[in-house]
Amino acid sequence: MKATKIVGIVSIIAGLIMIVAGAITWGVVTSQLKAENITVPGDSEFMGGAYAGEKVGGPLSAYAQADIINVHALEGSGGETYATLGTLANEAREAGDEAKAEEYQAQRATMMNASFLRSSLFSSVIAYGVSALVMGLGLILGLIGWALTTIRNREYVADGAAVRH
Repeated sequence: MKATKIVGIVSIIAGLIMIVAGAITWGVVTSQLKAENITVPGDSEFMGGAYAGEKVGGPLSAYAQADIINVHALEGSGGETYATLGTLANEAREAGDEAKAEEYQAQRATMMNASFLRSSLFSSVIAYGVSALVMGLGLILGLIGWALTTIRNREYVADGAAVRH
């Protein structure tokens, strides 16, 4: 039983460390997002516009911002993506229409910037998810550790002889 209690205590400590580490990570990501002072545009449709006009400072508002960046970028490019704009620019260049090729390249640069911004925001969303996972696992590990520390030695009689278990 001594080993069970030691494993239980180690599990509780590991669980607490995981909860604290997850909470610190959550807090750092939140503070970094808030420091950017980003506001989700009023035309955001994510979750019925629930985050429209809100400051980005959590996983759902970060996702809402990433979503509306994509909407605006696609509107600005006429629905063309970064990859298709490259193809269109090459085709225009081959056809001798350098002005159109430059226009596609300018739209492509905008789409690239939008993609970078969205990727950064999605990285924050992923960090929030990992933080929540780590805190949840820490809680489970701590509860298992607590359960292990509550196991008691029991004595029972078998065939007239006392046995410790």
